Amino acid sequence: MLKAEHKVKGGKLIKVHLRKKDSKIDFIKITGDFFMHPEEFIEDLEKILIGCPLNEAEITKTIEAFIKKHEISLLGVTPKDFAKCIIKAGGVDG
Repeated sequence: MLKAEHKVKGGKLIKVHLRKKDSKIDFIKITGDFFMHPEEFIEDLEKILIGCPLNEAEITKTIEAFIKKHEISLLGVTPKDFAKCIIKAGGVDG
């Protein structure tokens, strides 16, 4: 299991545990002290990231579309912050 932490400017922390297969996300768990409302969407976000290439721009775009579609509010983090942590966990340069 690959892991990473990303401290966001302003103090919020994102933690990612993932497995990759063929340079794509095979499993992902996102935790931390950030705020997402409604919070139950974090599991759905993790599900849509399965199969996503380990590419920062692609991951950011996928998360932004998910956030917009479900009218989710993020406090203290951005989709790009999530993507940076995911890339870090995957051992890939952005």
